[in-house]
Amino acid sequence: MRRWQRRSAPSTNGAVCTTPKGCLESYPPRAGSSFMIMKRLLLLRHAKSDWSQAGQDDIDRALAPRGTAAAERMAAVVGAGPLDAVLCSPARRARETLALVRPALPADLPILEEPGLYVFEPDPLLAHLRALPEAYTSVLVVGHNPALERVALTLAGPNSAPAALALLRHKFPTAALAEIHTAGPWTALAPLRAHLVAFTRPRDLPSS
Repeated sequence: MRRWQRRSAPSTNGAVCTTPKGCLESYPPRAGSSFMIMKRLLLLRHAKSDWSQAGQDDIDRALAPRGTAAAERMAAVVGAGPLDAVLCSPARRARETLALVRPALPADLPILEEPGLYVFEPDPLLAHLRALPEAYTSVLVVGHNPALERVALTLAGPNSAPAALALLRHKFPTAALAEIHTAGPWTALAPLRAHLVAFTRPRDLPSS
């Protein structure tokens, strides 16, 4: 089994990067690194949002109290492994979800808020993932369904963890996290060529 090791990065003072290039300028790839190493992709669906305000734009919906509690419960799981960058939808519910798991992440972790992640169909999301900088070997994406669910199901190959795959096929609930591993470059992401290694729902974790 491949052992994950997180490399340290120069401090970004908690700043949010506006482009992948901007993050890479302060977080360069290792000298002599290979793009064929294992990639780790975390797909985090935003937590449950509030629908009580009639006429509110979808992008402006905040988290419901239940969603806040679920995101806080998921923080330790999201932060349990190495990460090179976080990509987040600009939707308020996604940004609030990220803010609640942020304390479990490294303080110097580059964060990109990307309009291209405010999508609900799988094809635009998959195209976005294929365009990730190859210097990133472990990435967290905070986004939306049904895009996340359909991308995860598309990528998950026959060697995926059976229990995790069964849960994913049943439903990708709010604040759930899919962890996917794949060999080779991001550009090679393709149906059934990756491995779903874990799928965690808030209900699977003890409440605080």
